Amino acid sequence: MPRTAPRICPLCEATCGLTLTVDGTRVTGARGDRDDVFSRGFICPKGAAFGDADADPDRLTAPLVRRGGRLTEATWDEAFDAVAAGIRPVAEAHGPHAVGVVLGNPNVHTMAGSLYIPVLLGALGTRSLFTASTVDQMPKHVSCGLMFGDPLAIPVPDLDRTDFLLMLGANPLDSNGSLCTAPDFPGRLKALRARGGTLTVVDPRRTRTARLADRHLAIRPGTDALLLAALAHVLLAEGLTDPGALTGHVDGVAELGDALRPFTPEAAAPACDVPAATIRDLARQLAAAPTAAVYGRVGASTVAFGTLACWLVDVLNVLTGNLDRPGGALFPLSATGRAPRPAAPGRGFALGRWHSRVSGHPEAKGELPLAALAEEIDTPPRTADGGLGASPVRALIAVAANPVLSAPDGDRLDKALAGLDFMVSVDPYLNETSRHAQVILPPPPPAQTPHFDFAFNALAVRNQVRYTRAAVPLEPGRVPETEILARIGLAVSGTDATDPAAVDALVIDDTLRKAVTDPHAPMHGRDPKDLAARLTGDSGPERRLDLMLRLGPYGDGFGADPDGLTLDRLLAHPHGIDLGPLRPRVPAILKTRSGRIELLPRPIADDLPRLARALSADPAALVLVGRRHLRSNNSWMHNVPALVGGSNRCTLQVHPEDAARLGLRDGRPARVGADGGELTAPVEVTDTVRPGVVSLPHGWGHDRPGTRLTVAAADPGANVNQLLDGTLLDPLSGTAVLNGFPVTVTPLPEPS
Repeated sequence: MPRTAPRICPLCEATCGLTLTVDGTRVTGARGDRDDVFSRGFICPKGAAFGDADADPDRLTAPLVRRGGRLTEATWDEAFDAVAAGIRPVAEAHGPHAVGVVLGNPNVHTMAGSLYIPVLLGALGTRSLFTASTVDQMPKHVSCGLMFGDPLAIPVPDLDRTDFLLMLGANPLDSNGSLCTAPDFPGRLKALRARGGTLTVVDPRRTRTARLADRHLAIRPGTDALLLAALAHVLLAEGLTDPGALTGHVDGVAELGDALRPFTPEAAAPACDVPAATIRDLARQLAAAPTAAVYGRVGASTVAFGTLACWLVDVLNVLTGNLDRPGGALFPLSATGRAPRPAAPGRGFALGRWHSRVSGHPEAKGELPLAALAEEIDTPPRTADGGLGASPVRALIAVAANPVLSAPDGDRLDKALAGLDFMVSVDPYLNETSRHAQVILPPPPPAQTPHFDFAFNALAVRNQVRYTRAAVPLEPGRVPETEILARIGLAVSGTDATDPAAVDALVIDDTLRKAVTDPHAPMHGRDPKDLAARLTGDSGPERRLDLMLRLGPYGDGFGADPDGLTLDRLLAHPHGIDLGPLRPRVPAILKTRSGRIELLPRPIADDLPRLARALSADPAALVLVGRRHLRSNNSWMHNVPALVGGSNRCTLQVHPEDAARLGLRDGRPARVGADGGELTAPVEVTDTVRPGVVSLPHGWGHDRPGTRLTVAAADPGANVNQLLDGTLLDPLSGTAVLNGFPVTVTPLPEPS
């Protein structure tokens, strides 16, 4: 008989609750969970296609190990033996940094990624870490780290209570939100307008979100930081600033006024292509609103001034008194976050603690730019006099990552991966990147996996906690992803890789030993072994989740608060527990050395002259921006038939004026060129892009041989990142400039 099971959707940042229909071991349907405390029944096409994604016949079902040049199925023990034999000799011969790790976006959508990746990195001791953050969100981590002392302290707009929302480079009606976890983002924006609020969208495209807005400013791509600086200039010059409750917690307001003096609306208007009067009006509206929030995302982040734009978003929130207050932008408090401590100065946030071997890029948050991965592999060591004595990356562990499509210059990276001594990929697919691996370790489908959102609960617009166990039993021969990552960590450290429970025991023991020595913790002075014995759960990951819930801000403190949160209590609420609206958290959230919000950090101040030079720069005749489709998430969904086709197409959108000027015709192919190379894509003539801008979506290019992606390969699209050579980066965060770069577009000749 069919049954139903709750499941949190892992396919985007909205984390909506689903109700799955299960027939035996097969998911036959998915609908929104009306009882979910957070999403209240909302569902998008990705969630509705959960069963199709789960049952994709191209998913790998067993490990693959390369033998005689061919990938063939192997046992799990054989696969982990091969990992140990491939990784450990490289680290022993060339040092730990010769082993690279590349992490894709899906890692933050899994329990395994949050719980076991830190253990794996600790076992390796490598500084050669590359993640999707440097093609997406790293500018926000850097700006928040510099301002608040913690790169994970990211304020989110209080969507349900704000009166005025200014949104830049974001299209949540298609993306469902980014660094802002908000199920039914469209409904929340409509509710904002219904209660008399105002929505202003800044975007070079007239997106679905822009069409919903009260005002749409079709800015020139890449100039968001100039617009934001001009808005801040108006607030400061016209005496419209009032930090409110933050007044005693902010340093640098006077210095900020001096630093932003060049960025008048009149100076910024020509570069932004937004009238000076409009900029002044917008600044005054922002200051006059009862509550307001400024929110910027990928379009304002993956540009040449991404970190400055992200910083200025929160500068505006501070100057208008809207940071850390209801209706403004607040810091969520996750159930597995750190329990509140007395406010005190922290260690602050530092950039550039080490640098990449070849181009000398500074690390940010422990990561090097993903755009530099190819050169870190294919550039040989030089003599000490040449300055590159360290070894290249010779071995790679890729977890849920497809950088051949997501990083700049995929052709170079494709060749570099083929030259590695060894590569292991944790991935359900034989894709454009994993095809180079000597070992592929496939995790089970999501229905066979429990789910807890460690990362996204810390970005949610309402505090809540939800956990769902696997909806379908683990198939025979499958290994949980948590165990896969634990066993990789054991294999590369030279430890017995057959006992992943040892990893959980080690983490639990270490965490409790620290907790009982913390004078602010309710379990101070207690026996850690006694506390460990109290943990519940059917597995090591569940015991670790119980530990984090008990130690968290809503936890029971191992009995100190009988009404506090535990795993057992959470399991008794399969649709989640509501923990209330976001609340002010300053100064406790601050970890800067001063213990205050540092409004003008030195690295930011040093980069402002570069932004000032952009005021007088000649704009390129034609620039390219990306776009997100509702039915995809980067390259993830292109092998699910229900999620390709329709609007989810890899077309080059061109404004009619540009099409006429360039001789382009709708539906006909055009050649697009840039510094990194060229590609061909079909033209879509539309006035939803402003003149001087073309748009091509990210994550396509499924035309490389040796993959097993039947649906994706049938309609491969073009890889937009092949237009980039990897040298154009935001200098503070190392993030690749994927938006607002110059291109040429020419029609292909008509067939004879």
